[in-house]
Amino acid sequence: MEIKHRMIVFDAADIDAESAFWAAFLEGKVENWGDAWRAVWVDGGWALGVQLAPNHVPPDWPDGTPEQQIHLDLYFEGVEAHDAAHERVILLGARLLRAAEDRTAARGVQVYADPAGHPFCLCWVPVPS
Repeated sequence: MEIKHRMIVFDAADIDAESAFWAAFLEGKVENWGDAWRAVWVDGGWALGVQLAPNHVPPDWPDGTPEQQIHLDLYFEGVEAHDAAHERVILLGARLLRAAEDRTAARGVQVYADPAGHPFCLCWVPVPS
């Protein structure tokens, strides 16, 4: 069996806002595939899909109802790169859900929600020496 594409698809009531957020953050572009679907392309490859779900209810992270079902972890080398990503996602409309406890640690994570309320993490790891 040969799988041609591997795709993460977000459900959203506002597919234009959701796809625009991810395209802007990932430095990609949105392709409109009809009334109920948007594809986000990055570097010529299909990166994410956004599917219309008119009754979408954002998960209440971390332990509410509805519960989180999936999330993305996006890694950056060094806290400075993470900080730049933090500023960018906030500017694009993300909400900070949980700040890192120790911003001086070699590794860390902060949790955000995208415009549709899907949690995702921006993480940092040490810069290779």
